[in-house]
Amino acid sequence: MLKGSTLKALDVRIIQRYMQSSLSCCSCQQIGPRRYINGIQRYYITFNDFRNKNRMYTKKELVGYSMEDMYSVVSDVSNYYKFVPYVKKSQVHTVDPGGGGFKADLIVGFPPLNEIYTSQVTLQPNSRVKSECHDGRLFNYLLNEWRFSPGLKDIPNSCVVDFRVAFEFKSLLHSNIANIFFDLICDQMENAFILEVSRRSGPPSIRSHVLKSRRS
Repeated sequence: MLKGSTLKALDVRIIQRYMQSSLSCCSCQQIGPRRYINGIQRYYITFNDFRNKNRMYTKKELVGYSMEDMYSVVSDVSNYYKFVPYVKKSQVHTVDPGGGGFKADLIVGFPPLNEIYTSQVTLQPNSRVKSECHDGRLFNYLLNEWRFSPGLKDIPNSCVVDFRVAFEFKSLLHSNIANIFFDLICDQMENAFILEVSRRSGPPSIRSHVLKSRRS
């Protein structure tokens, strides 16, 4: 674990390497209902949110675990029910013999919404896990995607995680209910995976840094 001045110096390099190129000359700029502060998008609910059945959440984060560590947990769908919030069942079947993916039956629910669906999971070893559903009772579609890329060159046990959730509710009512909990649920889900990696692989080599976050 890195501490003190070493960690502060590392923080500076992280900000310079991953964030400086994406920021304008101003550290804060107003764009519509969103405000960008240090590369992280702050979101303010508008009236249009309550007329929109589509939701999307993306986040880019530097974490203190390798691509292999992250991939091994995210691709372990059969055990989601043990560590992912709101997942009550996760059963894998119809496995591609070539290792390209599988189908999984999941039951996901938080009061007052519950969904039973089959997800098509596509795998690219150590770099990508993509899960899609088009036959849900509550959703027209549901997408979860994780991408893993190398982190800092001088810290091999690190990687950049790109996390994306996108879905469209069939019902505007369900969409508005979910909108109240949307940010909390997404954060809880992602944090659950990081905690599971920590449980399996031990403490991180560096503390996590959010490089970009967006909600719409």
